[in-house]
Amino acid sequence: MMNMGNSPTLAPQYMAMIPPEKLSEIQKKYFDDLGKLGKDADAIEIKDRRFQGKAWLNPWSKALVSTYLLNSRYLNDLVHAVETDPKTLQRIEFATQQMIDALSPANFFATNPEALETILQTQGQSIQKGIINLLGDLGKGKVSQTDESGFEVGKNLAQTEGAVVFRNKLFELIQYKPLTEQVYERPFLMVPPCINKYYILDLQPDNSVVRYMVNQGHTVFLVSWKNADASMDRITWDDYVGQGVLEAIRVTQEISHQDKINILGFCVGGTLVSSSLAVLAARKQEAIASLTLLTTLLDFTDTGILDVFIDESLVKLREKTIGGSEGRYGLLSGLELGNTFSFLRPNELVWNYVVDNYLKGNSPPPFDLLYWNGDSTNLPGPMYCWYLRHTYLQNDLAKPGELKVCGESIDLGKITCPTYVYASREDHIVPWHSAYQSTQILKGPIRFVMGASGHIAGVINPPHKKKRNYWTNSQLPKKPEQWLKGAEEIAGSWWPDYTEWLAQHGGKKVAAPSEYGGGKYKKLVAAPGTYVKEKAQKV
Repeated sequence: MMNMGNSPTLAPQYMAMIPPEKLSEIQKKYFDDLGKLGKDADAIEIKDRRFQGKAWLNPWSKALVSTYLLNSRYLNDLVHAVETDPKTLQRIEFATQQMIDALSPANFFATNPEALETILQTQGQSIQKGIINLLGDLGKGKVSQTDESGFEVGKNLAQTEGAVVFRNKLFELIQYKPLTEQVYERPFLMVPPCINKYYILDLQPDNSVVRYMVNQGHTVFLVSWKNADASMDRITWDDYVGQGVLEAIRVTQEISHQDKINILGFCVGGTLVSSSLAVLAARKQEAIASLTLLTTLLDFTDTGILDVFIDESLVKLREKTIGGSEGRYGLLSGLELGNTFSFLRPNELVWNYVVDNYLKGNSPPPFDLLYWNGDSTNLPGPMYCWYLRHTYLQNDLAKPGELKVCGESIDLGKITCPTYVYASREDHIVPWHSAYQSTQILKGPIRFVMGASGHIAGVINPPHKKKRNYWTNSQLPKKPEQWLKGAEEIAGSWWPDYTEWLAQHGGKKVAAPSEYGGGKYKKLVAAPGTYVKEKAQKV
C-alpha cells in the first residue's frame, strides 16, 4: 500500500471516502512539512522513546526517523478525514496503526543503528543469540516477554497459604488460611476471569490481593478455573454459571455456615458473577450480601478497541468451527487469544521484544506480571461463542428478559445488593466509561471508584507502594463524564477505600476457623491446587 520511506500513496477505495477539499488540504500540509524537513533535519522533534538512544543521533538515522514520523502523521491525518460509519473508521484506524507500528525503522536490522552497534560490540554473537531466541519463539508460537524459567506457580507465584476444598470438572475452590485471630463472619468469594489464570490476584506476597484481603480479616475463597481441554469442548456459558459460579457460592455458604456471602468478579469473572446473581434473583434466592465488580463490562455498547474484531461474519465463523452450530465443537486457543491482546498494544507488548530479543540478541528479564500474561488458557468453543454473540455483538445481557441462563429469564436490574464497581482510567480492554454503565443497570446501593493506569496495573496497586491515585464521587449521574467532573482525586491505592466499604458487609467478627472445609468438606490438596498448573493444550 505504501513505502514508509517515501511519500505514501493511498488506495483508491479509501481516497474516495475523503472529501476532495480535505484531501487537498492534508496533502498540501504534508508536502509543506516534507519541504521543511528537506531544509532542516530538526524540523520534526523526535520524542518517540523508540528512537531516544545516542545511536539514533547520526544524520542518516535522524532523517529516516523524521521521514517515518512525518509519513505516520500523514497517514493518520488521512484516516481521520475518512467519512464512513464509526465501526469502519475504527477498523481503518486500527489497521493503519498496526502497519505504522510494524514498519518502524527500529524493527529492522538495516535501519536500527543500536542493533548494528550491538553486532559490532559482540563480534556477531548478538545475531547468533537473536536467531536462537527467534527459533525458540517460533516453537512457542509467541514472542517471549519474560524469562519463563524464573517462575513456578506455588513456589514464587501464588504463595498464599490455603487448600483446595472442592473440585469439579470446571473449577477448584481454594479456601485460604486466616492470618488474623478473628474474621468477619461472612466469607469473601473471588471469581477471576476464566480467560487467564487466577494468580493475577496472588502474584507475590507484597502485591497479592488475596493476602491483603486475608490480612484484613476476611475468610477468602477463590475459584481456580480449569484450563479447558478436549473433554470440555461442549461446555457452555450456562455451565460456567450453573456448575461454576453458582456451585462455588453454594459450597462457600456450606463451609462458612452463612446464608449470605460477599462475592467479587474480575473482568469476565464479573460478567459471569452478574449473570449468576441474575439467575439467583429470578429464583428469588438471596445469597449475596455484597457484589464487587473489577474492570467488568455489563453493558457492551462501547467495548473500545476490541470492537474492531467483532461482527456477524466472525461470530458465525466461530460458531460453525468451534461453537457447535453445525455439530462441530472445539476450543479457542489461549495462545491465539494472548497474541490478539498483545497486538492491542504492539509497541509495548510485541515490537519492543522483537527488537531486543531478535535484533539485539538479549533475553528478557523475569517479570511476574508478564509471566502470568503468557500463561495462556483455552476456552470451550460453545461458551466463547455464546459470550461473543450475546455480549460483544448483540449486547443482550444488558436487555432485561432478553436471555435465558440456566433456564431462567434474567434481568441484571433485579440485582439489588450493595455493589462496589471499580474501573481503570487507561483501561483499553474495559473502557472506564463503559464499566460505569453498570451503575445505571444494577439497582442496589452502588459505589463507583476509578483508579489510574490500565486493566491490570490499575487493579494490582497495593497501598504500601504509594503509587498512582483514584477518583471517587458519591453521586452517580447518567453520564460518566458528569461523574468524573464532580469526582475527588485521592493519592495512593484504592484498596483501603474498598476494604472500608467491604467491612460494612462482612457481619460481626468471629473466631477464625481452625480447619479447612467447615467440617463437611476436606482439604484435597494444598493451594494453589492442580488446575492452575495445567498448561494450555495446543489447539
